[in-house]
Amino acid sequence: MHIIELIMIAIGLSMDAFAVSVSNGMAIPDLRVRDALKFGFFFGFFQALMPLIGWVAGRLFSGYIATFDHWIAFILLGYIGAKMIYDALCGGDDEAHGSTQFGVLIVLSIATSIDALAAGVTFAFLPISIWFSILMIGLTTFVICTVGALLGKCAGCALGCRAQIVGGVILISMGIKILIEHLFFA
Repeated sequence: MHIIELIMIAIGLSMDAFAVSVSNGMAIPDLRVRDALKFGFFFGFFQALMPLIGWVAGRLFSGYIATFDHWIAFILLGYIGAKMIYDALCGGDDEAHGSTQFGVLIVLSIATSIDALAAGVTFAFLPISIWFSILMIGLTTFVICTVGALLGKCAGCALGCRAQIVGGVILISMGIKILIEHLFFA
């Protein structure tokens, strides 16, 4: 996997956390830079942790599913992307609570990183460095969510919805690419 593809996956995975950061930025009237950094840290940490957990699970069972791993990647990334688009268009997953409390941030971070767990399973079947991958995902999410919270303070709510749609399209595209590569070029 090329670095550009990894960055695209990192951006795609971070879009629902970005949307929540934007929403929280809009909901907290006295949002400070420190609060935005808090969002970035929590979301970035969990977006990095979950693929590692998924990767470990995928590696443990890789011998059993190596013949159809590309289908797993395609289905998981396609499902995650489609769900993100559906939620953005139909108003699902309203996760913005407008709080910087520890417990709320943990719940939001876990809720927005489930897709990263599934993506981590697919990483177990790809020739990539998991450590570099989770570092890229965590840092990308940190930056995007920190900026998102600050944008939320200034922007309208349409930004969050559009971000989820873009993230969904990116993940679906990556799933299709992995499937095509394995079916036709492996």
